[in-house]
Amino acid sequence: MKVLANDGVSQSGINTLEAAGFEVITTKVAQEQLINFINKNSIDVILVRSATKVRKDIIDACPSLKIIGRGGVGMDNIDVEYAREKGLKVINTPAASSSSVAELVFAHLFGGVRFLYDANRNMPLDGDSKFKDLKKNYAKGSEVRGKTIGIIGFGRIGREVAKIALGCGMKVIASDNYVGEADITLTFYDGQDITLKIKTEPVSELIKHSDFITLHVPAQKDYVIGKKEIAEMKDGAAIINAARGGVIDEVALIEALDSGKLSFAGLDTFEKEPTPEIKLLMNEKVSLTPHIGAATEEAQDRIGTELATQIIALLKPVE
Repeated sequence: MKVLANDGVSQSGINTLEAAGFEVITTKVAQEQLINFINKNSIDVILVRSATKVRKDIIDACPSLKIIGRGGVGMDNIDVEYAREKGLKVINTPAASSSSVAELVFAHLFGGVRFLYDANRNMPLDGDSKFKDLKKNYAKGSEVRGKTIGIIGFGRIGREVAKIALGCGMKVIASDNYVGEADITLTFYDGQDITLKIKTEPVSELIKHSDFITLHVPAQKDYVIGKKEIAEMKDGAAIINAARGGVIDEVALIEALDSGKLSFAGLDTFEKEPTPEIKLLMNEKVSLTPHIGAATEEAQDRIGTELATQIIALLKPVE
């Protein structure tokens, strides 16, 4: 049986699949050539990340396909329900990248409170001639300890964010339409652990009390954070989005940053990927990464292995 990992897959995943008798193809096939390639090579499984789309046209035109796999959480680039109606299995790896995304949130957060996003732009330009001026510009940073972080979306990633926040001495509040409360367990090196129970509250309350807000929700039809929500936030609050583009009104965000209502933003995802708005890319108060939340070696190893394990369980090739 053949597996096309069109957006790549970790070597651990390849090894697991090959040991079970699968042929793994890692050729990157252009979107418009996918149907021809899948049919010509009788592909049984296609694995994607966020780049490749598996829509109705591919599902209808490729009868050899049995499984569509998404390396990661969100499956908005796959017509999931339609595929399942047609008898295909659709799988993903919702837990594999949670820690990596959560750590990226704090990379943006720590960089934001100490102006690293801006200092790293200006030090190469003026560090040798305006060192004292830059030191003065970046001398009003703040600590995260004692501050309140509001987590919108309290699934696996949101709970990993809560763990890090609690470890940093932050106050945690959360909001989720489907989760009323959740146990957060902090584990220590000597086997001890502490479990805390966090109850969720409406977004309308969370935004009023949070110094920092981070989003961990799937793609939405409407903005979760728009002009109205920003107006109700604390003056000087900050927003981090490592979830999906389109959950924040980017026009309202830029206006709030420029007016000083918000102190900074950290963005890993954008409404118009892969061509984000230039106003976002050039704004001096925005910390930027190119949708790399799950892009750690550890997460990719887990993703590859989990996908391989699911594929083997579903297809069980006979040698």
